[in-house]
Amino acid sequence: MLVSATAPAARAVAAAELTAVHDVGAVLEITDVAPVAVPHRIRGRGWISGRLDAVPRTRHADTARLFGGRVPLRDEGETFLRLEPDDAWTDDLWGASSVSAEDFIGSRPDPLARHEAELLQHLAGAHQDQLEALCAFVGEQDAASRPAVEPWQHVAPVALDRFGIRLRFWRPGGRGFDARFDFHTPVDDIVGLRHAMHHLFASVAR
Repeated sequence: MLVSATAPAARAVAAAELTAVHDVGAVLEITDVAPVAVPHRIRGRGWISGRLDAVPRTRHADTARLFGGRVPLRDEGETFLRLEPDDAWTDDLWGASSVSAEDFIGSRPDPLARHEAELLQHLAGAHQDQLEALCAFVGEQDAASRPAVEPWQHVAPVALDRFGIRLRFWRPGGRGFDARFDFHTPVDDIVGLRHAMHHLFASVAR
């Protein structure tokens, strides 16, 4: 983390170093907000607990690579801190679960994570007709159990990963729900995503 040297976390670490107490416990809370306008935009929260300490200056150059080459500015009173994780928890659209430190350290980001926000915004702005077709498909699937329900008036993509896309359906002033559409095969890049979305839209159009 790149923080101000006057931030509470940085002050706590500095005080611990002066007193030879090197175990500063900390919890990092992360809030995931959908990048498109939908009701209930918070998609999930995560918490990482562990031990906080300062990154040695000899490691600043290596750490800066995680920030696009950005290094702390001593004149601005900035510093690098690192959190060594002990435990992690998530509570999101897929449910609540704990993550061990070993699994957390060994995890890898989804190949679409870096582009997810712009991809969701593009789908919401340029592919509304196809999304509405998926809305109609959900209505047909639910017709037997909810024959009196009117068609859903709004639909927007709220989450995307290599395995599929999650859409949110809702009405003004009414309740809504999420529906998950799995891709026919996991994707590894943007090219694979284009093929997967084309296959998904084509299957609904049949």
